Amino acid sequence: MVTRREAAQVLDIPLEMANRHGIPSRLSEAELGELLDSPPAWLVQSRANRTGKRPVWVQLSCAVCGFAETARPKKWWPEFSYVCCAHHAPYELPPLDAGLVRSEYEGVGSRFIGIVDVAVPEA
Repeated sequence: MVTRREAAQVLDIPLEMANRHGIPSRLSEAELGELLDSPPAWLVQSRANRTGKRPVWVQLSCAVCGFAETARPKKWWPEFSYVCCAHHAPYELPPLDAGLVRSEYEGVGSRFIGIVDVAVPEA
């Protein structure tokens, strides 16, 4: 059995859309396969309307321990260099290269901190 959230991830649609179009809270692998093989008109239209600017789902994986989850990206998320679980200490991350400065963004996914390493402009 597959949950509605897992089905939305496989179909590459938002969870809200899966809800709105009556995808049940649990469906069999065969039912999901049928949706993939013969998509309904709303799913075909959704795929046709996609601009490709932002993915519907992203895979977040901790750079320290490897814990992973799939999440909906937020508009405020920059391009992260790394993500790590909030309980890891900064020294556990890969070292910062010379000429870069590191910024942290809390509240990424259910338990991550987003790390962005950017070059410092030379004076």
